[in-house]
Amino acid sequence: MRLNIVHKSEYLYDSPVQYGLQRLRKTPKSRPGQTVVKWKVELEGAQEEVTYRDQYNNHVELISILPGSEKVSITASGEIDTEETNGVVGPPRGYTPLWLFKRETELTHKSREISALAREIKGDDDVTRMHDLMDRIRERVAYVIGATDTTTTADEALALGKGVCQDHSHIFLAAARARGYPARYVSGFLLIDGQDHQAASHAWAEVYLEGLGWVGYDVSNGISPDERYVCVATGLDYRDAAPISGIRHGTAAETLAVSLIVEQ
Repeated sequence: MRLNIVHKSEYLYDSPVQYGLQRLRKTPKSRPGQTVVKWKVELEGAQEEVTYRDQYNNHVELISILPGSEKVSITASGEIDTEETNGVVGPPRGYTPLWLFKRETELTHKSREISALAREIKGDDDVTRMHDLMDRIRERVAYVIGATDTTTTADEALALGKGVCQDHSHIFLAAARARGYPARYVSGFLLIDGQDHQAASHAWAEVYLEGLGWVGYDVSNGISPDERYVCVATGLDYRDAAPISGIRHGTAAETLAVSLIVEQ
């Protein structure tokens, strides 16, 4: 399947910004199941300073806001060829050791409740156990937009009983790691049937299973990723794979508008 994607982020400021840096993770990877045919990132009100591969093999662009800008627009677009792999990404690529993906983070802390959830997991093999974990999270945490934000931890979302794809993924990561599995957060895009225009990108989890390598689990939709999914960035949690993160000086108030088109 060939997917056409346009992802635009527009920042508006109520007064001129004199200095700011933003780190972009908006360029998909070519990897098993997906091939980047063409891709570009266009900037307005900012300029590229440097591009590099980070410790998780993500393509990162560091940009600076042009002094005096009151608007910064970032548009990433292109075409990706995808294929069905039943969620299996395969052996690790790059130099990041697997043991790193067992590490807790502030957003994926192994609390008493997370540990209890991990002990409930059942199954005769690793694949079955991870599907069981996915189903248990779906039963306990309803998908509710606006119930949480980017600072919400896995434990907080589990206790609240509602959240979005980011929260589902963090809970999955925390519980899988509690059982000793290397697991990573994935940010990317999803083709939604009958809905080309979307309000935000998507997130899911991948866990390393012996004999298969990395395998994806989308808790929010209750499936392993198929040809409708495009991976952009991976990491230990949302903060490592966020599409945009950065700093700026001054007191200007900021308004962010995001638009996303994913179509076949």
